[in-house]
Amino acid sequence: MSLKIRLARAGVKKRPYYRIVVADSKSPRDGRYIEKIGTYDPLLPKDQGERVRLDKERAQHWLLHGAQPTDRVLRFLDAAGMRKRAARSNPQKGQSGKKRVEREEAKRAAAEEKAKAAAEVAAAPPEPAEPAPAEPEQPAVE
Repeated sequence: MSLKIRLARAGVKKRPYYRIVVADSKSPRDGRYIEKIGTYDPLLPKDQGERVRLDKERAQHWLLHGAQPTDRVLRFLDAAGMRKRAARSNPQKGQSGKKRVEREEAKRAAAEEKAKAAAEVAAAPPEPAEPAPAEPEQPAVE
């Protein structure tokens, strides 16, 4: 039986409250669990001590018996100084998608073409204006 230390949701709609539980990995998220070892209230401010309550002795007991914490619970254990959580690195997370990159390149190319055309127009010497042909004077008719 593989064990997990994970969060089981409680509370009502739009007001979550979680129990930190030790459960069999095959049991449902909010279903049967072996032992409740703490609570987590995400609605409380981050600096408040009541936000995460954890029975450190029981958590250590289950960790020694092979229970694997989920990522969120591992964050709590790291904050409590019980386990080290390796920082994750996803260098592609902030990069734009292919289509956006293509649109930006096309926009940049169009702007460069426009600037190049404007520079050519500004650099070309102005053509001399041709004088308007003089109209022959007609004698006054009386």
